[in-house]
Amino acid sequence: MIDIDLQLTLDQDVQSRVQLESWQALKAHKTTMSNLNLHNLFEESSQRFQSFSIELDNLLFDYSKNLLTGRTIKLLNDLANDCGLSEAIEALFSGKHVNTTEDRPALHTALRNLSGSSILVDGKDVMLDVWQELAKMQELVEMLHRGEIYGTTGKPITDVVNIGVGGSDLGSVMAIEALSEYRQGDVSLHFVSSIDGTHLTDVLHAVNPHTTLFLISSKSFTTLDTMTNARVARQWLIEALGINTNIENHLAGVSANDEGMAEFGIPEKNRFYIWDWVGGRYSLASAIGLPVAISIGFENFKEMLEGMHRMDCHFSDTPFEQNMPVIMGLLGIWYLNFFDAIGQVILPYDSRMHRFPAYLQQLEMESNGKGVTHSGEKVGYRTGAGTWGEIGPNAQHSFYQLLHQGTRFVLADFLVPVNRKSEFPGHHGLALANCLAQSRALMEGQTGDQVLKDLEQRGLSPEEIDRILPHKVLSGNKPNNLLLFKRLDPKTLGMLVALYEHKVYVQSVIWDINAFDQWGVELGKQLASELEPVINADATVSRLDASTRGLLNYIEQWRNN
Repeated sequence: MIDIDLQLTLDQDVQSRVQLESWQALKAHKTTMSNLNLHNLFEESSQRFQSFSIELDNLLFDYSKNLLTGRTIKLLNDLANDCGLSEAIEALFSGKHVNTTEDRPALHTALRNLSGSSILVDGKDVMLDVWQELAKMQELVEMLHRGEIYGTTGKPITDVVNIGVGGSDLGSVMAIEALSEYRQGDVSLHFVSSIDGTHLTDVLHAVNPHTTLFLISSKSFTTLDTMTNARVARQWLIEALGINTNIENHLAGVSANDEGMAEFGIPEKNRFYIWDWVGGRYSLASAIGLPVAISIGFENFKEMLEGMHRMDCHFSDTPFEQNMPVIMGLLGIWYLNFFDAIGQVILPYDSRMHRFPAYLQQLEMESNGKGVTHSGEKVGYRTGAGTWGEIGPNAQHSFYQLLHQGTRFVLADFLVPVNRKSEFPGHHGLALANCLAQSRALMEGQTGDQVLKDLEQRGLSPEEIDRILPHKVLSGNKPNNLLLFKRLDPKTLGMLVALYEHKVYVQSVIWDINAFDQWGVELGKQLASELEPVINADATVSRLDASTRGLLNYIEQWRNN
């Protein structure tokens, strides 16, 4: 049952957060910000950068280019205290049922708990199971790297195909690409997530059935997309290796559903487990991250876990004023709820991180895209942040125009490593320069006088200047954060992942919503399962809306033509 004290904490202001005195104080404070100029704030205080930045090991969070003063931070911390953030953090780490709608803990922090301490869930120490699964993962990884895992026909496994979707795909793909320079061994990794058939087709054409292991990753082991692809892959193996061949050496699984994995034909030695207290989008540190461990080696995978644990400890033990996830989360509240920001953009200046924005899209929007409080009351304020992004150089030539001169308010997070291994080291210097320059340009903008001086120096006529000048003015005063790190190594990536996880939790506490369920994705899955037989002419549906009927008619007319 849900812990009574926890429920009281979560429901302490179910009527509306906006009625809190601290919320109203922030609302009044925001009205004083209309004349606040970021450039002037730096001119007025030589210590602004030091005052509004946090360093943790080899990670620096610079939030000095934000529309805030010391009073803003105090008022945001008052709001956090009024919403019971300290108690909620303690509840998260101690295994209380913070996932209230599903009546379970959200203990992804236990997956990377390297302190040796026990973590109890309903009276049971879950760390024994966690360490057992990690040891099992290590054994498989090291045997694969030594060429000691064999297919049915006696050939060593050379390729692993991960079949999953969402949290069972995005995290591993992101981490493998981000840590590509740490790759070990000769085993090739492939991923299949799309249900359109082409993704699986392309992978099957690229691998050899005699030397391929399929890793089916699904917490429930019932997800339609994943299981459809998995069944096709299994049949492909049977047909390729012989109808009477035992293919169990080519199958592995990661799930909370042991019975489902067994029925699918996955042998016990290849069945890896996650638990109902691990959400899919929070599962990278579990056996869901097995492809990452295969790619970079188990010791590097453990380094990633250590980075996550380092941020966990920082989040749980550090006062709010110097707490990186807390400050980041509260800044999001400041802009989303008091400046009506449309969302946030994630801008890594390292090509290896090009999947990081997509990973954060799920984390942010599936977690906090909620419209009711823990107690089921409709919220009366904005929740969730529209999240998107791209590596900086590409973004500069696509949507930075909106960031600099558009009419919509967007909070930007820049991420960049100081050191980068490359055959062309000068190129990374250019990336660093662009990152810092864009962060500065958003803050400072470009005045009409500056544009005028530039155009006059270029020899343009007064008529040409009058025509062009308004279009080159950039208002500036656009807030942004910058995450600077020494290098993109496994520990740093782990710290970044945990940083955003906890930032999301902070915001969910302020908004009084559940960051750990995702009921909004269920209806579409249900309707898809009903429509799929209709599209494949195996069934009919008597009650459909006119749009869907019309679309089905076109599908029938155009199919195979």
